[in-house]
Amino acid sequence: MHKYPGNPGRQVTGAKGFTLVELMIAIAIIGLLVMLSYPLYTRYLDKARAAIAINDLSQISKAITLYHSVNSTYPDSLAEVYMSGLLDPWGNPYQYLNIASVKGKGKLRKDRNLVPINSDYDLYSKGPDGESVGPLTAKKSRDDVIRAGNGTFYGLAEDF
Repeated sequence: MHKYPGNPGRQVTGAKGFTLVELMIAIAIIGLLVMLSYPLYTRYLDKARAAIAINDLSQISKAITLYHSVNSTYPDSLAEVYMSGLLDPWGNPYQYLNIASVKGKGKLRKDRNLVPINSDYDLYSKGPDGESVGPLTAKKSRDDVIRAGNGTFYGLAEDF
């Protein structure tokens, strides 16, 4: 038996610590687990943000529908339904376009056949990259969260 230094009354029998190699192996295993789980975590966050954007679009759409039922016309901007300051989960303002106020089809959101996805109004989030163009097939638009089919579809543009 050995005496414990610093406390003469206490005795230590066969006490051992971790070796440097054992600590390095444990740290390597923890690092490997973090490295493997990080992409899953970021994918989970992306899905959660998209779900928040889908819910926001649905709420904005309900406010626009209420405005339409009272005024028999769609608002010219989100400010008219008190939603102009609302930001998507990526910090960008939601995009709204009253189709009745647009001349031509240049600004409208379009599907893979270049057919407008809505006939009443366009409402969408530009997604994580904060960029978007009219056709949903364009790379900049695939990550957008959209309202399509006059409100029958809410989700990612790549899923429409």
